[in-house]
Amino acid sequence: MGEHSTTNSLSYTDAGVNIAAAEAALDASKAAIRKTHGERVLADVGSFGGLFRADGLGKEPVLVATADGVGTKIRIAAAINRFDTVGRCLVQHCINDALVQGAIPLFFLDYIGVGKLDAAMVAQAITGVANACGDHGVALLGGETAEMPGVYPEGEFDLVGTLVGVVEREFLIDGSAVKSGDKLIGLPSVGLHTNGYSLARRIVEERFQISYTDPFPGDTRSAADVLLDPHLCYLETMRPWLRNRDLHAMAHITGGGVAGNLPRVLHGMGASVSRLAVPQQNVFTQLCAAGEVRPDDAWQAFNMGVGMILVVEAAAAEDFLQGFAKTGQKAFLMGEVSESIRGVTWQD
Repeated sequence: MGEHSTTNSLSYTDAGVNIAAAEAALDASKAAIRKTHGERVLADVGSFGGLFRADGLGKEPVLVATADGVGTKIRIAAAINRFDTVGRCLVQHCINDALVQGAIPLFFLDYIGVGKLDAAMVAQAITGVANACGDHGVALLGGETAEMPGVYPEGEFDLVGTLVGVVEREFLIDGSAVKSGDKLIGLPSVGLHTNGYSLARRIVEERFQISYTDPFPGDTRSAADVLLDPHLCYLETMRPWLRNRDLHAMAHITGGGVAGNLPRVLHGMGASVSRLAVPQQNVFTQLCAAGEVRPDDAWQAFNMGVGMILVVEAAAAEDFLQGFAKTGQKAFLMGEVSESIRGVTWQD
């Protein structure tokens, strides 16, 4: 038999998958990833599975796991070719999701799916993830970068993460202590965090009709800078309060806004909430005005300036507010729990 001809042979690269680029992206991120590894991490970067020692985590430790993505905020990052902030957003969003149940984060895993892999872009995103992990004492234990040209169009990518935290069962915050009359304390957001971007992008592009490099209305910064403000992490603010029995529940205000997230922790009760108590932010004022977004729709699409809501014992509300003030954390009373209400009723 004669030799097979290689004239028409195909390679993985011909199919649109560049393994070398993926390896280059990981190599560029390794130093940042290793900085997140403490004595509990037992495997180096590149292992098939991350290894994390679980001994000594508590008397009756409960693991809390959460997964999320950054949604279409990625589109704005791609528009200006800047991907570090979305990596940070992803980590801090997931920390907050575990935090509402009283959990301290342990480790994180990331997933990046792309149509055509850009090593510099992926390295920037992973480094952003690693830097956020390092800032909050979280081990970046592993991850996956998948180049799938038949799934993601060229120029499109997805960024998703999974976080595992731990809480002593005795101090698990599950909303079971919530009762009528409990007060609601809001902690401010910084901009959109990671929700409402499909609507925000449409308003910027169709109503403002500006480029993301142009100044955002009412702000000296560009539209991209305003909209890429990182999702705040409330771990350091809340850590001293997590074992306080007067803290009955917490709600992370993400997709669905206050009305979609607060009732999830109220065990069938409702809440009377003042929208006027939430300090206004220019980004929401401008977006809602230009988009002619009705208040109820705005408060469902956006966080509207509140990133986390605490449900606390009424008699202890002032102690919480004064405690936050001493550390420089802004906070505001914004309503109370009521057993006679279902869902959220706006006071104004």
